[in-house]
Amino acid sequence: MAVIKYLGHSAFEIRLQGLDGKPKNILIDPWLTNPMSPLKPSDYYGRKIDYIFVTHDHGDHLGEAIDIAKATGAKIVAIFEIALYAREKGAEAIDGNIGGRLKIDDLFAVLVPANHSSSRGAPTGVVVGGRDIVVYHAGDTGLVSEMSLIGELYKPDIALLPIGGHYTMGIEEAAKAVELIKPKIAIPMHYNTFPPIKADPEEFKRLVESKGIAKVAILRPGEELEYSRE
Repeated sequence: MAVIKYLGHSAFEIRLQGLDGKPKNILIDPWLTNPMSPLKPSDYYGRKIDYIFVTHDHGDHLGEAIDIAKATGAKIVAIFEIALYAREKGAEAIDGNIGGRLKIDDLFAVLVPANHSSSRGAPTGVVVGGRDIVVYHAGDTGLVSEMSLIGELYKPDIALLPIGGHYTMGIEEAAKAVELIKPKIAIPMHYNTFPPIKADPEEFKRLVESKGIAKVAILRPGEELEYSRE
């Protein structure tokens, strides 16, 4: 049984069974000082966090990743330039780039293209999983045709997709992304944190489910989704 917890904006905690059969705790884009987050960075200090994935270095995504990594011993996984920066700041990091599977023994992980900007390296999405789930976190991105290949190659069970528009996909583009990716469940993110990204997740849910593409799970910050392939 895997568990996905929404922490507001684009931040998630994922608990899953690793490829080695052991439980893994993962954070993605942990900006936990966001106004919607039910948790503070310090709530994770002293907890077991194995990996922190960072899609790009904008403040609302890199967030408190380095502080949490240093406090917990978690390894930051990110594109080369962000990983190098994390090491310079005293955190452990695994550097990679857009391409094939990263050589991490206990997880399945791939950095994939995102259509956005970043001060350090290229922006990415990330596909990450273990024995019980594969999750695609799109990061900040516009609609990209590579999403069809992500769906075909990695077959994510769950897709975490921005819907707020202005800086990323809006609702219509995100619904099309679901068509390309073909996950079992889509979870909207990156909306309603600031006025420019105001969006109605219920509209996204109606649009996706009316086409029979996938189920949509709308999580309020702090809520969890349990997932099992059985």
